Amino acid sequence: MSPHDRALPDEPDESGAAGRPTADRPGAHPSADLTIDLTAHEMLRRAHVLDALGPDWDPVTALRDEEAAYELLYSGLDAEQQRMYDELVAAGVLPRRGGGHAAA
Repeated sequence: MSPHDRALPDEPDESGAAGRPTADRPGAHPSADLTIDLTAHEMLRRAHVLDALGPDWDPVTALRDEEAAYELLYSGLDAEQQRMYDELVAAGVLPRRGGGHAAA
């Protein structure tokens, strides 16, 4: 059967609904729950990430380097930049670092 040979939906009934019966209409077909387990896919994705990082990747060093980069990013701010930084921290947009102020 080709896609063009499909039957057209039923004519609308008095409620305006057309097509197959639904759960709120008499003679409705039961619905089926669809569950997809992505565990195997997630494990494969993680394996690919670790392969891409290579055997020399050290997560502790990576986190330390990231913290150092943030300290550099928010260091040497002028008064207006410091005010804006403090507002963003207070609003929860940026995480509080150190004593709550950017490094001088």
